Amino acid sequence: MSGSLGGITGSLRLTSLRLRLVVVFALVALTAAVAVSGIAYWINRDAVLTRAQNAALNDFRESLGDSAGSLPRRPACDALRETAGTMANSTQRYEVVLIGEQADGSRCEAVSDPGFSLEDVPGTLRSAVAEKRPLDAVNKAPYHLYWQRITVGGEPYLVGGATVIGGGPTGYMFKSLAPERDDLSSLAWSLGIATALALVGSALLAQAAATTVLRPVQRLGEAARRLGEGRLDTRLRVSGKDELAELSRTFNRTAEALEHRVAELSAREESSRRFVADMSHELRTPLTAITAVTEVLEDEIDSLDPMIAPAVTLVVSETRRLNDLVENLMEVTRFDAGTARLVLDDVDVADQVTACIDARAWLDAVELDADRGIAARLDPRRLDVILANLIGNALKHGGSPVRVSVRTREAATEGEGPVDGPVDGPVAGPDEDALVIRVADRGPGIPEEVLPHVFDRFYKASASRPRSEGSGLGLSIAMENAHIHGGSITAENAPEGGAVFTLRLPRDASRLAPEQDRDTDTVPGADGGAHREDGP
Repeated sequence: MSGSLGGITGSLRLTSLRLRLVVVFALVALTAAVAVSGIAYWINRDAVLTRAQNAALNDFRESLGDSAGSLPRRPACDALRETAGTMANSTQRYEVVLIGEQADGSRCEAVSDPGFSLEDVPGTLRSAVAEKRPLDAVNKAPYHLYWQRITVGGEPYLVGGATVIGGGPTGYMFKSLAPERDDLSSLAWSLGIATALALVGSALLAQAAATTVLRPVQRLGEAARRLGEGRLDTRLRVSGKDELAELSRTFNRTAEALEHRVAELSAREESSRRFVADMSHELRTPLTAITAVTEVLEDEIDSLDPMIAPAVTLVVSETRRLNDLVENLMEVTRFDAGTARLVLDDVDVADQVTACIDARAWLDAVELDADRGIAARLDPRRLDVILANLIGNALKHGGSPVRVSVRTREAATEGEGPVDGPVDGPVAGPDEDALVIRVADRGPGIPEEVLPHVFDRFYKASASRPRSEGSGLGLSIAMENAHIHGGSITAENAPEGGAVFTLRLPRDASRLAPEQDRDTDTVPGADGGAHREDGP
């Protein structure tokens, strides 16, 4: 049952282009059929009526001249009736009314059928028949034959009248046009049926034409969809030499060029990614040695020559910065390559935030507002990276004290009002339990033109300050770590001043790591300087 209904639904579901083609075909066919039928009907109607009219009027003229013209100038009424009956007995089958003046001066009205009388003749026709016109070069007779179509008792009739020249009687004929009306009605029905058949035929032809035209277009649309999904080996079978075939060939050439170009770009991207990864890995060994040396120099800095101490301090800070940059570059390449994995564990979020702050000696500069017992299943190392970047960034650019609040989605809604700011990542839906961590500073805030770019890699808010203590990757790595959890980070300015970063994570990220994949790579720490590198 469901299959048959699906088939019916599919057959009725017309695409817009198909529907337009069918409608246009039907309208053109209907217009043409109606025009042709209308023209044919009026031509045949005029021909039928003219033929019947001329035959009846010519016969009436001859009969009136032969029969009524032989009567005396003032015939008796009986003679008029006999003449009217004789005239009506014609092959044209019309009725006659004769009007004559008798010898005593009275007027006699003789009819061949009591159903008709002089009263049935229109007054304008009687006036025209009775009018005597002067003779001239154009008008060679004082009286003429006139006719008019009328309806008597709901039936169509042709009425003609003339006066016998020389003082004879005036005669009128009533010719029924019912047979011609019936013939014309049959013709109209035939033309209507032909129009309907033409409309149905045009719709079927339009459907067939639309199917023929749209099938290649549908195949092209399906191929384009597959191509958009990344199946770059999609090709169309080409047959024929028409415009659609040429379109298919163009699509195939385009798909081939796109496949070649994407393969080339992918190879270049992979080569670049491998280069960055290999370079970062190769830099680790010398950096380890340099870091060890700088640590020794840093321990002995008090005993060094005061002229050398600043240089040693610079070497130590730049070595640490370079080490952070290398670690961040390696992490970025993992995200780009799609090899970053979650290592999930059940953690107390408040304890995790406290551990992050304590490990970096930020306890005096950070105010923590977090209830104990908020548990979540996530990757603790990656959460530490996110928190370290957000808090370190707030301390560097906003100044202390930095306020960190931890809430669930319900608590955030009930206690603090709606959480502002867009959600850009695949954060938990409204029916899921989510974790909301807000990091707010007391600084000047983020310039409006910088807000859309705070999570961009290496973004510099001011071209005049291309260097900073951070690598410019901290917030972008924090965002990637939020995304891999199925969450997001948003940045905004608080109404009372200062910047607010809001981290939203699902409290259970197990659905994103069903096999508990292990990432053995080291997760880099915070560089503390990814956003507002060159802000005020």
